[in-house]
Amino acid sequence: MGMDSYRYKNAALCCDGLSIAAIADAVGTPFYLYSATMIERNFKAFENALYDVPHLTCFAVKANSNLAVLKLLHDLGSGFDIVSQGELYRLEKIGADAKRILFSGVGKRDEEIVAGLQTGILQFNAESKDELQRINDLASKYSIRADVGVRINPGVDPKTHAYIATGSENHKFGIPMDAAQRIYAEPRKYPHLTFTGISCHIGSQITELRPFQEAVESLQRLVVKLGARGKCLKFLDIGGGLGIRYDKEQPPSIEEYARSLAEQTRSLNLTLLLEPGRSIVGKAGVLVTKVILTKQGARKQFVVVDAGMNDLIRPTLYGAFHAIDPVRKPAGACRPMDVVGPICETGDFFAQNRLLPPVKAGDLLAIRDVGAYGFSQASNYNSRRRAAEVMVQNGSFRVIRERESFEDLVKLERL
Repeated sequence: MGMDSYRYKNAALCCDGLSIAAIADAVGTPFYLYSATMIERNFKAFENALYDVPHLTCFAVKANSNLAVLKLLHDLGSGFDIVSQGELYRLEKIGADAKRILFSGVGKRDEEIVAGLQTGILQFNAESKDELQRINDLASKYSIRADVGVRINPGVDPKTHAYIATGSENHKFGIPMDAAQRIYAEPRKYPHLTFTGISCHIGSQITELRPFQEAVESLQRLVVKLGARGKCLKFLDIGGGLGIRYDKEQPPSIEEYARSLAEQTRSLNLTLLLEPGRSIVGKAGVLVTKVILTKQGARKQFVVVDAGMNDLIRPTLYGAFHAIDPVRKPAGACRPMDVVGPICETGDFFAQNRLLPPVKAGDLLAIRDVGAYGFSQASNYNSRRRAAEVMVQNGSFRVIRERESFEDLVKLERL
């Protein structure tokens, strides 16, 4: 059942001891549900493993950008990794310290760079010579000096889904190692930049240590080559990407991953920056949905639920596996079923040929491990209102994002 926040108690699935069915009665379905306890535990696992090395754990806001989730992490001492001005705005709303914010991303617009400059963020992670020039020119225009790390593309195969691999030479991210070396060797070309760090991010949902270790080896080689030229460097940003167990994966624990990185980088005397997202929030969330009807097709049994691919697109986008648990444990033998939503797309499914116990209209299902890249990828396709978000914390639950109204769907449109 995951770490231990989602457990059955007297055949009823609970989140940190609270009945999920009771929450559903109060807020309606579908809704995302998060355990503050699990988020806190996972963040502290990074901190505890890195206690003896200078570091800053920067939560990847793209994984889950709800203000309450961000505030929870902020209060625990987290920094943040952002990829848009919208994410920066969210952090301003929770009072985050600009000097604990990294700005990554391959396509930053001028106004986004200016916002980062004026806010005074810790570091831009730049992904091309063109971007370095643009940051330099904008910093000059506003008489600000920008702290920058160059994102290296280390040419490492992260052994993950093609859409979330980012560290090989065929991807749009980062700068090749030799080109990066030339950039660090010619700082006078960028008089308004201070090269404070070296950065890389090789992908997401990586379930073995070796690709991370290979990436760090590449960064270490670059630091050594830079030698005295790199004496102003403060930060080694090794990105994020640690996977979680959705199905049969056996990823290293947060502790194993963090200790491995700490030991590997200790001799460089740089502050370690990490950008975890999924490993902190992924398993802390479930999507609770109600069965509308069951349907016996010519060859398949379908379970039609009130959540759709607009709520959770990962199964159809990545072929992702998410465990599905009945909120009330029913009796009866499991049979293969397709769990599908109401959207007019064959790709609107959460599971295919999944062995599930008997379910009927009105039953609740919990789609597991959706705390990362669940709500943050949701849309209004088919003019569906986005789901509510709920957090269980300190023995009670609260709605941290109201369900959208029909008025919300059209409020920005004009006849």
